[in-house]
Amino acid sequence: MSMSFLVLMHNETEGPGSLGTYLKSIGAKVDLLKLYEGATLPANLEGFDAVVSMGGPMNVYEEDQYPFLRDETVFLNKVVNAGLPVLGICLGAQMIAKAQGALVTDSPKKEIGWCNIDLTEDGRADTLFQGLPSSMEVMQWHGDMFHIPDGGILLAGSADCPHQAFRYKNAFGLQFHVEVTAEILKDWFSDLPDFPSMIARLDEVNAELSGRAERIYANFVSLIKD
Repeated sequence: MSMSFLVLMHNETEGPGSLGTYLKSIGAKVDLLKLYEGATLPANLEGFDAVVSMGGPMNVYEEDQYPFLRDETVFLNKVVNAGLPVLGICLGAQMIAKAQGALVTDSPKKEIGWCNIDLTEDGRADTLFQGLPSSMEVMQWHGDMFHIPDGGILLAGSADCPHQAFRYKNAFGLQFHVEVTAEILKDWFSDLPDFPSMIARLDEVNAELSGRAERIYANFVSLIKD
């Protein structure tokens, strides 16, 4: 059975990256919905097995400037209630948290570049992080931070941002970016003075990072019911 994924994009430069590559490699159908271009969210979830909400430079509460955020909040709540697996990355994670009534606030410290996160005890036991080390180097680019919805579970944190991953029922939020490729980093950071060191570090650990990202993707896909 071929699986179908709906991927919500908020910005041209924040696409599914390595996640899209992985989904295509397993024969999944990927529908990219470019909300920033005016694409409308589906009226029902028929035909979709999972939903992914990507990152973006906006704040979850900038609904006047980005009206699609209001519609997405309602949509994500519907997806979670329907029991479909949902994955949010950075802004997408914050959108899931907001849809479930949790706050999104300034992060204690803005994170840009390579950082370490640590899984909590719950994170080490969770399906999403099975087969992964308890401490991982990840790419960050955020100034805001989600809080954990009531009934949700904190899965990972870091010294500078205590909320790095959470689970709420069938939905997962990652504050960090597992999907990055060299092309994505170039789109994001090529004008920063430390861009060469970011790319150099990616070259050094790319095999390790790619393997971990694919493990997260495979773990997420495993949650889809036959």
